[in-house]
Amino acid sequence: MKNKVHSIEDLPWNRFHRLLTWRSAGGSFVDGYVLSLIGVALMPTSAALGFDSFWEGMIAASALMGIFIGGLFGGWLTNQFGRRAIYYVGPVLFTLASLAQYWVQDAQTLFFLRLIIGVAVGIEYPVSTSMLVEFLPKKERGPKLGWFVIVWFIGAAAAYVVGELILRTGGQDAWRLVLASAAVFSFMLLLLRIGTPESARWLITKGRLREAEQVVKSVYGNEFSLDHLPEEPRQLKISVWSLIRAGYGRRMLFVSIFWTCCIVPIFAVYAFAPKVLQALNIKDDWASIGSVTITALFVVGCMVATRVINSLGRRNLLIGSFFFSGIALFGLGLFHDAPPSIILALFGAYAVFIGGAQVLTMVYPNELFPTEIRAQAMGLGTSISRIGAAAGTYVVPVALVDYGIANTMYAAAAITIFGLIVSWMMAPETRSLSLQQAAALN
Repeated sequence: MKNKVHSIEDLPWNRFHRLLTWRSAGGSFVDGYVLSLIGVALMPTSAALGFDSFWEGMIAASALMGIFIGGLFGGWLTNQFGRRAIYYVGPVLFTLASLAQYWVQDAQTLFFLRLIIGVAVGIEYPVSTSMLVEFLPKKERGPKLGWFVIVWFIGAAAAYVVGELILRTGGQDAWRLVLASAAVFSFMLLLLRIGTPESARWLITKGRLREAEQVVKSVYGNEFSLDHLPEEPRQLKISVWSLIRAGYGRRMLFVSIFWTCCIVPIFAVYAFAPKVLQALNIKDDWASIGSVTITALFVVGCMVATRVINSLGRRNLLIGSFFFSGIALFGLGLFHDAPPSIILALFGAYAVFIGGAQVLTMVYPNELFPTEIRAQAMGLGTSISRIGAAAGTYVVPVALVDYGIANTMYAAAAITIFGLIVSWMMAPETRSLSLQQAAALN
């Protein structure tokens, strides 16, 4: 019976949770689409506008630079102005900047527009995950946060499919339509998010208890109140710069390192997927087919991770993910001149096994920090991880030319193994804890 429920975190999954999951994870679909789209559009855009290798690297890395900015300030904005207000910022920026790409005439303008798109992505991470996790039942927290990563890769796969289709049928300037196509999905996301309530947990931290009570009743029913929400109002104001002083420095260090080690190889490969596959002797149409297939396997890996995250546990999942994906990357370096079937098998293995770490980039930052600093910690983790991702993306074209594909893959494997070591030393287990317990310092 509902009146016997001590916490709304123990309530079953309902229609509101389902809608909020799609509203929040929809931003991740747009993130994956708009970030991966450059992998399809960069080469024809560069040929049409005459980019040199410097601007190719800068444009590929520009969105990641924007994510650093957006993540750094997005968490603060989300904490200051509320989850609901900032919930609409990302979709608006996505729509306007994506449309503007259609009329781009030079590298500098495209760099700026993709920087703005990156800012929007950086804002999305803290606001959409905080909004969702603060409403979710305890047992659904890990799997549903994991959906952010699954939907990201679905968006990435859609970018490759839609982008290739437009390039093959859209005529001489089809690359312009490819770049602008993200505006369709981002506008749909904006419409989907209309009507989302504010987070009751955020309202409590701001002392707005009456409004928080109204949100709880409107979402869960009139028989529920703040007594069913295990969150106490606090007067302490904690900023992102006070994380270490507040005792969360070790957790922030862990999140930043493992997240960076997880995404550097992925973003570096995604930005230049056709070039990387061609360097591995996967050429012509097989390169495009390989890109789509590997992306689909990323989705499979993330789906498996969301199914086992509660049974296997966060810590075991992370350690196993880094271990087996690191072996696959090392194999790509060792067997870089192997037949295409071996190369695609190793890439596929990497895509499947890295899914566990990818899912946990959404779970750990939202579980390990309290409401007052959850969005800021998520934003800071996003920003720090993107420094390495942007650097890796910029270096890939140079590394392929100067050091070869084998050493490039060895470097990716070394980064992954470092993530394994850090996770072995620092990763906590939070699967059976309430959100308040997981965020508490013991």
